[in-house]
Amino acid sequence: MTSQAGWGWPYGNPYEWMARTRTGFGPVIITCALSGGVQGREANHHIPETPAEIAEQAHEAYVAGASVVHIHGRRLQNLGECTLEAEVLAEINAMVRSRCPDIIINNTTGGGPTTVMEDRFETLLALPEEASLNMGPDMSRFRIGARTSPLPHPHDEQEYDECLPFTYGLIERLAQAMLERGIKPEMEIYHSGQFWVTRSLIEKELVHPPYLHQFVMGYQTSAWPTFDSVLNLLRELPEPESSVFSIAGIGPFQLPLTTLSIMLGGHVRVGLEDNVYYRHGERATGNGQLVERTARIARELNREVASPDEAREILGLSSTPSSYSGSLTASAVEI
Repeated sequence: MTSQAGWGWPYGNPYEWMARTRTGFGPVIITCALSGGVQGREANHHIPETPAEIAEQAHEAYVAGASVVHIHGRRLQNLGECTLEAEVLAEINAMVRSRCPDIIINNTTGGGPTTVMEDRFETLLALPEEASLNMGPDMSRFRIGARTSPLPHPHDEQEYDECLPFTYGLIERLAQAMLERGIKPEMEIYHSGQFWVTRSLIEKELVHPPYLHQFVMGYQTSAWPTFDSVLNLLRELPEPESSVFSIAGIGPFQLPLTTLSIMLGGHVRVGLEDNVYYRHGERATGNGQLVERTARIARELNREVASPDEAREILGLSSTPSSYSGSLTASAVEI
């Protein structure tokens, strides 16, 4: 595949941007992050929690225009907590595939507040086509609202103040495990200093082009969610001609930043993991609603919405969608 088939270009070059504005940027990939590992239905009653609910919302996002779904699992014995158990993710992946025949399945290695570092490897046993991969430590402090009856597994309000200690070594081990299983790393970039880690993975050939970067913005200890920050990330992006970028804006920054990414020739991530509101004071009615708006904006800005087949070509993924039985396969060996 060449850059003309969907790989990168010098995103920070204004002359290149003006030229491509005239000729077209190509289709935009919409990723939908369905639920996340932190807030549940206590934040928005439409956040899916059970495997069946997640598969149903994946289908709604798929119909609305998403070509990738990013999936977190939840403990069935405590829906208030995230889990990276491979058996749970394998069941969800199978249910999603049965509803969405060609959608790209992306599982998290990020987990949630109760995740321990070694658990992140278990996700990969479910053999997603993509998996998220944090490019450095992640420090945050936030409040998780009380989960009250009639929601199952209620809990009191919780305060979270932690740092996830991702290291070069741990990131390299996760990248190696993905490489061995044919899983595309979605490299989560919180600020430009993490490009040091990206460059290290490229030099060690632990990631292969096109390199997929997800800029997470508006999150604590991430880059400021401003236009200047986006442009600086694009100017400093390692090997842009071999890279694809997407933007995930958190909370109120989701709509302006994903719209900016569409205008700049990038791709987008929306969904209830990152933002539980449709507009100020109005909670979203589901992931499909957020995807539908994004697809409409993309078309108004002269970008077609990528089909799953087109997204597979842009991302360098197999044209044959993964298949799942709902249980782990023989190839999902211990890491």
